[in-house]
Amino acid sequence: MKITRAESLKWMAGAAVGGHCAKLAGAAPGHIRLIVLDVGGTIIQDHGDVPDALEAAFSKHAIKVTADEIAHWRGASKREVVRHFVSERSTKTGAQRDALADEVYKDFTERAIEAYRSVPPIAGAEQAFVQLRDRGYLLASTTGFGREIAASIFARLGWQKYFTATITSDDVAQGRPAPYMIFHAMEAARVNSVAEVMAVGDTPLDLQAGANAAVRGLVGVLSGVGKKEQLERESHSDIIASVAELPAVVASKY
Repeated sequence: MKITRAESLKWMAGAAVGGHCAKLAGAAPGHIRLIVLDVGGTIIQDHGDVPDALEAAFSKHAIKVTADEIAHWRGASKREVVRHFVSERSTKTGAQRDALADEVYKDFTERAIEAYRSVPPIAGAEQAFVQLRDRGYLLASTTGFGREIAASIFARLGWQKYFTATITSDDVAQGRPAPYMIFHAMEAARVNSVAEVMAVGDTPLDLQAGANAAVRGLVGVLSGVGKKEQLERESHSDIIASVAELPAVVASKY
């Protein structure tokens, strides 16, 4: 599945930006305007498809990586995961090593796209999008997936209309826990202050990225791989069962 530059830009900054920005243009400083949502485990169910796809892609190219090792990278850029293990465990160097990493990542992408053709959304996620958008909030997504995987998920579910920006690991120089995807979402949504941003995710890396971005709201959800005790160890403002509870949290606290 090929994504052109024009399509990528369309995903990053949707036509809905202007109306919703205008709706909250008079908001007081610190009022949440932009809610940045992780994808896998946060708005889409996590059935372990990504670790399985990574493990299979590595194995196909004779690189041994265990499920436990992959688990430590949940929420990270999948391209960075591939580069890390190829660099660490392949005997190839230079251009040959880079070519191998590209082949492994291509294989992983194909497997992930196929797996996500049937993975359902988190219960109540779409209703939460509707409620938040109706109240004037901007929504953006960030993900450790590349553009092709994210585009296939959003197109299948018809979710493009809810999101002002959909940022992937392909759009930044460094994935989580770096804050750059959040900053990129802010740029696309024309939101200038981190005091007007909330980040939501299901992994420690999601929360670490939000903390590194110094956003005002930092919400962990228990619908994905992150356990409550893991998320509670990270900086957070709220820990909730799932994104379905987010509209109530925003209404009561922000």
